[in-house]
Amino acid sequence: MATTTQWKYLERDPLSSYTQLSIKGRRIRARTLYGRYMSAEEPMTVEEIAADYNLPIEAVQEAITYCQSKPPEIDRDFQYEEALVELAGHNEPGSMGRALRSVPPEVKARLRREIYGDEARP
Repeated sequence: MATTTQWKYLERDPLSSYTQLSIKGRRIRARTLYGRYMSAEEPMTVEEIAADYNLPIEAVQEAITYCQSKPPEIDRDFQYEEALVELAGHNEPGSMGRALRSVPPEVKARLRREIYGDEARP
């Protein structure tokens, strides 16, 4: 039986296609805050991040703890996003970061099922 952590400040954003957790009611992904904390170029303290996003320090600490636990949903979200970037041609020469083609909804749905399995959203 899997144990689930009860988070005070984190939830799965019902409006997001991502499965990773976000700050409740704020649509700020925990991974975004963690990225600011772990930045190689300009790491920020927990207090600086909390001030920047107008969040309680405890919320930032919780987001960091969540990310440090290496939840599989962050990896799946990354895999899905990278696959979409590739399918749309963002990385191809001459794209300049723009999509060269659209990805049909049925392809996105198939990709979601492959990556997320039962967690796939429509």
